[in-house]
Amino acid sequence: MPPAAYCDPQSINCDELAYTREAIYQLLPQAHEMAMLDGIPLCDEENQIFAAFRDIRDDEWWCRGHMPSKAIFPGVLMIESAAQLCSFSQKMLYKDCKDVMGFGAINDGKFRDSVFPPNRVILIAKVTDPRLRCYTCGVQAFVGGRMAFECSIRGINLNLG
Repeated sequence: MPPAAYCDPQSINCDELAYTREAIYQLLPQAHEMAMLDGIPLCDEENQIFAAFRDIRDDEWWCRGHMPSKAIFPGVLMIESAAQLCSFSQKMLYKDCKDVMGFGAINDGKFRDSVFPPNRVILIAKVTDPRLRCYTCGVQAFVGGRMAFECSIRGINLNLG
């Protein structure tokens, strides 16, 4: 049985964005195919809960080769999406920090459901350890209100120059 959601994914309105895709990637260094987030509809700095979404299309670069008979959104890209949401949340809590949170570790990762295109994945992150140099978030991913993935992401502070 999945754990309780950090917040109700059905209550997240992806039509009202706190940050657009363009605004997200002015803060994060990922680009092109590695820009995983399409929008940030929830940015609750006080409660340290952040939500993003990713629209999974059936013409994405990985669809042709990842389970070609019925494409499945790769788990490693779900993890990357979760890590980018965590990195974004760090930017919100440490606005003056010029460094970027890099992927340091994943703990307690569980895939609970497959994600087939086309679909929208809602990612919800709750900051569990806000230390700048060892930043940790729990992340849950939902499709159609069902939890598809959960994990804890620990980031390390990168100095990309």
